[in-house]
Amino acid sequence: MKRVDFAIIGGSYAGLSAALQLARARRDVLVVDAGQRRNRFVDEAGETSHGFLSQDGRAPGEIAADARQQLMRYATVRWMDGVAEQAWVEPDGRLAFRVGETRISAARLILATGARDELPPIPGLAERWGRSVFHCPYCHGYEMDAGRIGIVATSSLAHHHAVMLPDWGATTLFLNGAYSPNEDELAVLARRGTQLERTPIERIEGLADVVLKDGRKLPMNGLFTQPRTTMSSPLAEQLGCAMDEGPMGPFIKTGEAQATSIPNVFACGDAARAAGNVALAVADGVMAAFGAHRASMF
Repeated sequence: MKRVDFAIIGGSYAGLSAALQLARARRDVLVVDAGQRRNRFVDEAGETSHGFLSQDGRAPGEIAADARQQLMRYATVRWMDGVAEQAWVEPDGRLAFRVGETRISAARLILATGARDELPPIPGLAERWGRSVFHCPYCHGYEMDAGRIGIVATSSLAHHHAVMLPDWGATTLFLNGAYSPNEDELAVLARRGTQLERTPIERIEGLADVVLKDGRKLPMNGLFTQPRTTMSSPLAEQLGCAMDEGPMGPFIKTGEAQATSIPNVFACGDAARAAGNVALAVADGVMAAFGAHRASMF
């Protein structure tokens, strides 16, 4: 059993941010990372990240790589590539988990394990995820160039997209049989200028062209949808952490300084938010590190 003071599971933006704070507090830190950033599809599509102060327009992978390089300059940081699994609380209250054949015991544990997106099963949509199909208007709405924006509904959550996105371009809501707006919602959409299309979608082709079941093709500058999110790792549940149910899916319940319901376990980033982005993940990581560090003293 390898014993460490602080372990961080997840080496993306939240985990890197937490590790940096602890390193600068001169504490020993182990970061375990499986290399599965949630926004890796943006890199694969050759696109960039937006809305993060000083990093606007950079590839997400470049931001993460620079952060890791800066982090590893600190002598108290160790990095382990691999999947953390089978977490449990030891009788003395320490937090244990396994990475391959290695068992690790930590006095304080930060979960930055992220979330996974489940996309609607529309032919051609998944292939464009991160390229011309998105979920966050604040992250990608500006890049629509004030042009035609389509919303592929998966649930009544599409109403929020349909109210927001007209600020970024001419918006069409493709209901696709996912839900039916009530009279009040229809009035709001009319006031916002959102067009409704009730004919089901056959497929997505081209950049973001929506081909309908009746044969019509509606070209769009980009599409937004509402994926269902699931936890990328079962560790929080294995440890017994309380969960919250958000509009898009479950996430780890946290309190002050990102503390979970299990003593000495903290959570940050998309695993501990109903919705988030890079900037919020970085901020959560800072707070989780503060909480874990202070818990070691008080």
